[in-house]
Amino acid sequence: MKAHRKHQVKEALGRLPLVPEMEWFLRRRDKPVGGFVLKELSEALPRWVTQATASPLRDRGGKRVFIFGTLRYWVQHTTLMALALAGLGHEVTLGYLPYSDWLKPVSDYDLRLQNLYAKRLLKQAEPLIKATSLLEVKPNQKLPDALVKMVRELSVRDYQYTRQVEDVDFDNALFQLRMERNRAATQVGYTWLEERRPDVVIIPNGLILEFGAIFETARFFDIPAVSYEFGEQRERIWLSLNSPVMFQDTSQLWEAYKEEPFSDDQLDQVAELFSSRQSAGLWRNFKRQWQDIPIEGDEAVREKLGLDQRPVVLLAANVIGDSLTLGRQVFSENMTEWLERTLDYFAGRDEVQLLLRVHPGERYVDGPSVVDIVEGLLPEVPSHIHIIPAAAPVNTYDLISIADLGLCYTTTVGMEMAMSGVPTIVVGNTHYRGKGFTIDPQSWDEFFAALDAALKNFEKIKFSEDEVRTAWHYAYRFYFDYPQPFPWHLRDFWENLERWPISKILTDEAQEVYGRTFEMITGINYGWERG
Repeated sequence: MKAHRKHQVKEALGRLPLVPEMEWFLRRRDKPVGGFVLKELSEALPRWVTQATASPLRDRGGKRVFIFGTLRYWVQHTTLMALALAGLGHEVTLGYLPYSDWLKPVSDYDLRLQNLYAKRLLKQAEPLIKATSLLEVKPNQKLPDALVKMVRELSVRDYQYTRQVEDVDFDNALFQLRMERNRAATQVGYTWLEERRPDVVIIPNGLILEFGAIFETARFFDIPAVSYEFGEQRERIWLSLNSPVMFQDTSQLWEAYKEEPFSDDQLDQVAELFSSRQSAGLWRNFKRQWQDIPIEGDEAVREKLGLDQRPVVLLAANVIGDSLTLGRQVFSENMTEWLERTLDYFAGRDEVQLLLRVHPGERYVDGPSVVDIVEGLLPEVPSHIHIIPAAAPVNTYDLISIADLGLCYTTTVGMEMAMSGVPTIVVGNTHYRGKGFTIDPQSWDEFFAALDAALKNFEKIKFSEDEVRTAWHYAYRFYFDYPQPFPWHLRDFWENLERWPISKILTDEAQEVYGRTFEMITGINYGWERG
């Protein structure tokens, strides 16, 4: 009750002119508020500015760039990116919103204090870059219908992503908060982008939160927008032009490379990676371990699961509400609907054994489990359907080795099943769908027809050697050509900076390695062709 009263008082004070500003100048000055702490950035920024200012590459000329950040860790990263781009000759504006959290409300009073804190800190980067708080931009109060619709769709994604669910409670406080924040970001983004029309907008992620709002607003004005994110590889970055990078749109990449020779050396390289994934090991610059236990072999896993010699269908599920599933539906409403209808189909087909592999990543999230879906639909699970929980001591690649048919939504396991020669039906709009080595139904009728055909004659749907090799070729391009070399991964940010300070990156020698990536980040010669 006391906390609520305090929040109400701050809300009231936050609406009064100059009250937070008076506290800031009299009591706080450079002290952070709440969780919006930029201590490391504060210590590093003068050094970064000095190094970028001294760049021998500043006179090359470039684009008018707008880069956007919010939340502590992304503000740090986008500030560094802005300075590096300025050191490469671009005219850079860093736009920011000083939020410390995307799911908790903040009073106007504290938000204004956080804004003063960020503004004073980032002013040190001027005039090399222009730091602009979007809180101080006059909002466009009436958005076009297309952006009003976008705000709601974005807020739905935010709710699903945060709660790790697919059903949305539109009356929930979280959904209302995301609507409010996304609408506000869109309104100020609309004003700023309409007036200034930069050559390119650069945004982390581009799919959720205020990042999605600014991304979609840039696209509304037909301003080129580059989104970026980081995967499991050190010193690599994912990039996408005019689509959110989390969609992992590899269509242009594959179009550029699919007719290129796929050498034995390249095959050996991706085979080595694939082997490490199978054996629960780490490989080269990858920081993720995909399995907890090594492979045990066909007979061992059959005995462990109590399987007989009937054909095996392996359904590999995603984590519910994962960002790699949101907005990826092709014909189902979402992954949950697909799971329910698929389980209902197999409940009466005991001529096969269905293995539902719950994603191991469920162990690390608080949302509902795929197991909940199964229990809600099948209170008594038929004996020919086997549920393999997230924490089960089973290596997924052992399951692949005994499968006659694979089913997946968007998980990478679908690609790996195809690489293993397992015919795979893909129902979500994942990056490897439509690349020539999966079965890709466009409707419920096509999906069930594909299942009927497979169960009628598994031999008839087996992939050819060419289809399997195509899967390996695509995997090589996805793992080794899609991620671009980049010095500053978000996960190891400060450690990377020790190895690659700005002064080292802004040299002709470093640009031999990273120059192409920085060109793609700014939309220059963006593409996947060689050279």
